[in-house]
Amino acid sequence: MAALLLKKLTLQIIKTESKCIGRCFGKYMVQKTAPAPLSLAASAPRLTSLIHAKCFSTVEDTQDNRKRKTNNRTLTNTGRKIHARIIRVFDEKGSDLGNMHRAEVIKLMDEQNLRLVQRSASADPPEYQLMTGMQIHQERLRLREQEKAKPKTGPVVIKELIFSSNISQHDLDTKSKQIQHWIEKKYHVQITIKKGKNANEPENKTEEIFHQILQTMPGIATFLSRPQAVRGGRALMCVLCHLSKNEDKEHADSQIKKRDTLNKENGNGRDSDVVCP
Repeated sequence: MAALLLKKLTLQIIKTESKCIGRCFGKYMVQKTAPAPLSLAASAPRLTSLIHAKCFSTVEDTQDNRKRKTNNRTLTNTGRKIHARIIRVFDEKGSDLGNMHRAEVIKLMDEQNLRLVQRSASADPPEYQLMTGMQIHQERLRLREQEKAKPKTGPVVIKELIFSSNISQHDLDTKSKQIQHWIEKKYHVQITIKKGKNANEPENKTEEIFHQILQTMPGIATFLSRPQAVRGGRALMCVLCHLSKNEDKEHADSQIKKRDTLNKENGNGRDSDVVCP
């Protein structure tokens, strides 16, 4: 009986020890097969360094492009920083001095107290011009005025007015002033005039109102689109806009011709019949 109990106890101890050994061995195998953290840490700096280098080069390119745009818009005195060894030089009057070594150009600048301005960096060799400080200042002012004179691109603002053909003259004058105010701001004005319900109203009354409004703005406004029927013929619509430069010039020329014609008709253009002694 005692021998049987001892045998069972021995078997139980063997099973327990085998389980413990299996657990320990399993943990050891998992640790050995798991990816080492050093490999991840080693690859991370490479990726970071690549990203950093790319971003750094992008910033440099952006700054270079910004500098090129700035140099194209403004006139900059290059001083003694002449990168090319041989350059083509123009004097302060615009005469071509031909190709010169940069050392000769610097000597010429010192002798005549002139500045050096780059005219064309894309030319071969690059083109530079000698200028006085006053010439550089005047050229900058001229370029600034040209920049202001350029038309500003952007969406056109459209204003809209709707009223009836039975409008009173006072209200029409008020609306005409409002339209002129918008036209002077280079807005487009869409005008819709509804036909009155009065059966005795002339058919061309609505068109006459359009022309009456336009006549209050001579030399300022013109038809962008002429009056046309809308709303099933119950109304007319047109769009007014500011005169372009060519149209403004044509209008001024036509006014001069009209004035000359009137002067001739009134006798101002004929020679006087009075004979001077």
